[in-house]
Amino acid sequence: MPGRRAKRTATFLATLLAVPLAAAGCGRGGDDTGESAPPATPPTASAPGTPSPSPTRQGFQSTIKKVTAGDLEHSWRRGCPVSPSGLRMIEMTYWGMDDKPHTGGRLVVNAKAAGDLVKVFRKLYAMKYPIERMEPVDKYKGSDFDSIEANNTSAFNCRQATGSSSFSNHAYGLAVDINPCQNPYVYADGRVAHKDCVKYKNRKNDDPGVIHAGDKVVKAFASIGWSWGGTWSGARDYQHFSSSGR
Repeated sequence: MPGRRAKRTATFLATLLAVPLAAAGCGRGGDDTGESAPPATPPTASAPGTPSPSPTRQGFQSTIKKVTAGDLEHSWRRGCPVSPSGLRMIEMTYWGMDDKPHTGGRLVVNAKAAGDLVKVFRKLYAMKYPIERMEPVDKYKGSDFDSIEANNTSAFNCRQATGSSSFSNHAYGLAVDINPCQNPYVYADGRVAHKDCVKYKNRKNDDPGVIHAGDKVVKAFASIGWSWGGTWSGARDYQHFSSSGR
């Protein structure tokens, strides 16, 4: 019948028109499209110079890294008793003189001693033994005098022992000087080379950072077989710990 055929034709045309409209609607609303909708608010950019997470929450942290001659521009030279490949940089947290934890401590040491020294400084951190600063002597162009003036805790420095033509244990990365102002080198005649540190010649001083015979700091180093220079006869080196005892 003509009327029934016209009705079927109209229904077929309506169906054809509905298919592309439905497809367009699906493509615009789903999450599986190639283009995502912009966020309601833009992401917040990280603030420059954001400080590291507090070591108070993390506890003691350390990393041992290799060093190159370029890292030791002022503290190493050809002819030194150990090559840069035999040294390591320990980066660690330490407890400060402000009674707060600090990140970014750096100590260059002999590669063979690095693991043991991490154990020692972990103990010092746990007991909240305060350290003024901890930087390689290259920060002071290799000057032991300037490093002491800054009360800097350090280890490797290719230099002679005080008053000697022989290499110091520091030249091997097998000695550490801790808070050298509170724990000065005292010559046999009682002299102290750094005027701001003279008062610490009196070892009854109990200021933060002062090391005493038999205290927890001395015992921490003794646990890895290292000895303290504060018990030497003649000149005494209260800042000094070494693997050989000298």
